[in-house]
Amino acid sequence: MRRSIWIFAGMVLQCVVFGQADIKMSRDDYISTFADLAMREMARVGIPASITLAQGCLESDNGNSSLAVRGNNHFGIKCHDWKGKTIHKNDDAWRECFRSYPSAYDSYWDHSQFLSTRSRYASLFQLNPDDYQGWAHGLKEAGYATSPDYARHLIRIIEENELFRYDQLVLEGWVDPGDKSVMAVRDGKPGSGDREPKVAGGPVKVAADGYSASRPVLVNNRIEYIVVRPGDTPESLRNELDLYKNEISRYNGLPYDADLEPGQIIYLQPKRRKAERGHDIHVVEEGETMEDISQIYGVMLKHLYRMNLMPEGAQPDPGMEIHLRKKKTESLLKQEPEPEQEREPEPEQAPEGTSLQFKFEDG
Repeated sequence: MRRSIWIFAGMVLQCVVFGQADIKMSRDDYISTFADLAMREMARVGIPASITLAQGCLESDNGNSSLAVRGNNHFGIKCHDWKGKTIHKNDDAWRECFRSYPSAYDSYWDHSQFLSTRSRYASLFQLNPDDYQGWAHGLKEAGYATSPDYARHLIRIIEENELFRYDQLVLEGWVDPGDKSVMAVRDGKPGSGDREPKVAGGPVKVAADGYSASRPVLVNNRIEYIVVRPGDTPESLRNELDLYKNEISRYNGLPYDADLEPGQIIYLQPKRRKAERGHDIHVVEEGETMEDISQIYGVMLKHLYRMNLMPEGAQPDPGMEIHLRKKKTESLLKQEPEPEQEREPEPEQAPEGTSLQFKFEDG
């Protein structure tokens, strides 16, 4: 039901812009329309609602940009490895490719997934969940936008409109990730809202399975995970999260005494056999390994190898497409059939039942 409301809201935006060219959505209207959704995404993933709203205001011109009206793209996210519908617009280059969504809700959900599953943004999730200034500068440093004033613009929008109040509402417990008055999620994907969302819980709160950590417990591919902070070790995480001795190593393919790096993803539950819907193919970047891809999408390593017909231990080349949900139909390495060797002609055989006649010359 709630998803229908967001789709209807997107239709209203289109009618306003195309039907009455002199009427545009105001910033106050935009914030009041999408504040609940931004808070819901903060509780689900851990991105400050103030940052999400400020980016939406800035990137979509308060919902009035051509990308937002024609493609429901509120965050200016370009295609990259996107397999869904697209829309083209002149930006840093001529007719650049941008993602297109069926509703504004799908755009907000994909924005959360985009930031939470890419390693260049991992350090942001180590910040305090209400540190909107740190997030604004971190987004700029990570290359989200090319404008040198990007962080300053975000901070100005947040402070002029007091968007930090929405962060506090989430942190104080006013937003329940399972509350159907805020858009629910079906298995981590946008859904109809008729099932309880499977999420870990809001930042700095006890997660659904009872973790008592003072850090956000996030969700990727319906698997709970945390982001490593400086000083974390497998033993300290086991104590903090009350885990069994082998859980961290088993779920993440790590030695018991592995050295953990800040920003590293640590899963708290077993990975799945395939990635979430919408993530069918991963295009390998320079330096990426199969282990990296397994962590990015929360897919068991052995199933990645099986789906891609690769021997275990093999590593992909940059630019290679790695299948994440369905098995490849042919091997990555095709072998040419060996040419048949020429065979010596066999001597003719006498017909069956025929006597052999020998001719002897006189000596």
